[in-house]
Amino acid sequence: MTTGILLLHGSSGAPDLGRARMLTAAGYDVLAPKWFEDRISEIPLESFPLDELAERNDRLVVMGLSRGAEAALLLGTRDDRIDAVIACAPTAYMWGWIGEGGVQTSPWTWQGEPLPFVPFDLDWRPTDNPPSYVEHYRQSLRRYAEQAAAAEIPAERFKGDLLLLAGGDDRVWPSVEFAEQLVRRRGTLPTQVLSSAEAGHRIVFPGEEPKSAGQRMARGGSEQADRAFGGQVWADVELVLAGTR
Repeated sequence: MTTGILLLHGSSGAPDLGRARMLTAAGYDVLAPKWFEDRISEIPLESFPLDELAERNDRLVVMGLSRGAEAALLLGTRDDRIDAVIACAPTAYMWGWIGEGGVQTSPWTWQGEPLPFVPFDLDWRPTDNPPSYVEHYRQSLRRYAEQAAAAEIPAERFKGDLLLLAGGDDRVWPSVEFAEQLVRRRGTLPTQVLSSAEAGHRIVFPGEEPKSAGQRMARGGSEQADRAFGGQVWADVELVLAGTR
């Protein structure tokens, strides 16, 4: 039995080639596409290369970080071929994209139609330097509660195995809170949440180097804490990848 992994980077826009090499060396068939250029705006979920992986593998796993985790979770709800999703620093909602003049658009489309999204509160301002955005997400959920309800990721539609990895010191968005919401939506479906109070937004698995791409912001954690969390959960990640959990 062979396993294909679709590996999705976050909003830095840089494919995680180091992680891809590590997973390839472990015997998996890995695709790590650059899935957006300048904007995470109205990206067709059909554009992700799952067909290519499905043609040559018995199992499909989608593994994503941050905005890539958002995409991974949505793909799980739309494509029955996906056996497992591993979401690092997950979200429980679809979030908008702020364009020129403050115009906000949906990040995703499906069959040509934009999906619902949570708008950002454009009146919010960070108070720290470098800026953390975790309170921006919380404030936007409070201000746009009706839109947030429509933009919930319907994780209960994914019937496969879901592993959620979240740092309690995540300063980008409240990934532990989001993971807990996803668990509640899934009910009795196979779901596991692993978290570390000290880790931040970017987990570091054994043998990896920390990512440095992306805009200047506080992401929480520390290299030591993010590495420790990665080492702590790696055995669980391997079980999900192998389909033996």
